[in-house]
Amino acid sequence: VQLQASGGGLVQAGGSLRLSCAASRTIHGSVVMGWYRQAPGKQREFVASIRSGRDPNYADSVQGRFTISRDNAKSTLYLQMSSLKPEDTGVYYCKTRLESGDYWGQGTQVTVSS
Repeated sequence: VQLQASGGGLVQAGGSLRLSCAASRTIHGSVVMGWYRQAPGKQREFVASIRSGRDPNYADSVQGRFTISRDNAKSTLYLQMSSLKPEDTGVYYCKTRLESGDYWGQGTQVTVSS
């Protein structure tokens, strides 16, 4: 499966962005999908994940500001980001875990100016 992330950009602090991640084929709702990010000079970190039948998981740093969702009919994962902070700056990657392994999207840059 291939994942294509999009929706990044430059936004002022306090602003909003919505990221999308389109999969090249149908991914069952029971399969976990998530978002990660990597800031310059730092390791990639977990942001949020979702799977059918369970509450979404969020990193403490984004809880209450970000919302993860998915449209299984469109095989698309979303991340609605609000109240953005400069420390949210980084490359955002989508990921899914299938029986054949982990699959990552190519990343989309999010830059939050102060």
